[in-house]
Amino acid sequence: MKAFNKLVDLIAGNMALLTIVVAAFCLFKPEVVIPFAGIKFGNTSITNALLMVIMFGMGTTLRVDDFKLVLQRPVDVLAGIVGQFAVMPFLGFILAKIFNLDAPLAIGLVLLGCVPGGTASNVLTFLAKGDVPLSVTITMCTTLLAAIATPALTYLYAGQWVVVDFKTMALSIVQVVIVPIVLGVIVHSLVGDNVMAKAKRYIVCCSVIAIVTVVAICVSTNAANLLQASALIVAVCVFLQHILGCAIGYLEGKVLKMDKAKMHALSIEIGIQNSGLGVGLAGQFADPLTALPCAVATIVHQICGSIIAATFAKTVKDEEEVKEERTVVAVES
Repeated sequence: MKAFNKLVDLIAGNMALLTIVVAAFCLFKPEVVIPFAGIKFGNTSITNALLMVIMFGMGTTLRVDDFKLVLQRPVDVLAGIVGQFAVMPFLGFILAKIFNLDAPLAIGLVLLGCVPGGTASNVLTFLAKGDVPLSVTITMCTTLLAAIATPALTYLYAGQWVVVDFKTMALSIVQVVIVPIVLGVIVHSLVGDNVMAKAKRYIVCCSVIAIVTVVAICVSTNAANLLQASALIVAVCVFLQHILGCAIGYLEGKVLKMDKAKMHALSIEIGIQNSGLGVGLAGQFADPLTALPCAVATIVHQICGSIIAATFAKTVKDEEEVKEERTVVAVES
């Protein structure tokens, strides 16, 4: 059992590394994964089924009391929600215009900006020594609001390129996101905190496996497109959208005079998107290239997000060391 738990912890603690390795493998050996990409559970694709697993896992980490943070810290939470749904879709739209992307790619980049924050942002916030409760609450709120916000914003920004089926997209988000989260919260309430604390490592491991599998499917089914020259432009757009989102989130926290922990949480929360959900929603559009920006983001966000989190953590560590040195000097003098 100890060996099994070590394996579980190894998987849970190395999501970024696993994502990079799997993405690289699937890019050059897509034929290994492609046969599994077409699996369906009734009318639900394997990608959406895996997203449901991820969202259920997120739900089990939440308690009813966690929702109180919205009332206790409304300004902090609202800053994240507004930043998420105001900044990222706009950046997607502007970058699509600046780089003159073809319609399918432009729609995909806008869609990437319109989906809620990714669950990976909570892990990265922890690694960045940020305010984890704030990150979790913002993710929870943007995810629950996505049923309305995502199709509405996609319609607003991508309507010039394609007809957006608001109802279909909203229902898809309810099925893939809202219902699993609610079920997760209910399960947590029924079994209690002690049981969930013991099961947490396994739930995190399952979520990581699901996320990595989604990346594998996204990359393998788009491998040919990812190796084309246009993919480089898409990668640049996704990178800029991500970095600018993180920078604007950080500046927003600074303007609101937040402490470092909150600023780090806000930065990562706004910059990291639920790209897997974007891939799932892209399936509603006729051209498969629509999924490409979201597929690229599954890799870019993990790599860049990990680097940003490590940088934030180092700044906190350096500040703590400076404070300790000053304390020692003050005591000695």
